[in-house]
Amino acid sequence: MEPIRRAFSLKITSPILSGLLYAFMWMFLGALGLSLLLWASSLSEDDLSMYTFLVHGVSAAFGGIVSGKRAGNKGWYYGCMTGLLYGIMLILIGFLALDSSLSFSDLTLIAAVLVAGSIGGIFGVNLRK
Repeated sequence: MEPIRRAFSLKITSPILSGLLYAFMWMFLGALGLSLLLWASSLSEDDLSMYTFLVHGVSAAFGGIVSGKRAGNKGWYYGCMTGLLYGIMLILIGFLALDSSLSFSDLTLIAAVLVAGSIGGIFGVNLRK
């Protein structure tokens, strides 16, 4: 039983990479929730901008928590790096998929995920103890 468990287990040792994985998982769940909210209510797509910032902030915070917990120290640094990479990946995906240019809302998103990731990293370090 032990060789089977070792063969199918995946352990990510990098705190930032594991934080990014969890952040994108939470983003997927948030996007699914927003899609269901859009489908089930009379909400329009133009009203979703605040909710998408909230989903990305929460996702970056959870990614920061995971990266800070895995790192064990310097949680603000690992959470900030996780949030920065998360935001850059979001902007890059938006640029490649939607052919959008860099705007002020993108810079606001980067700032929001930086702060949320840093705060999550601080809490993540303290959750380890």
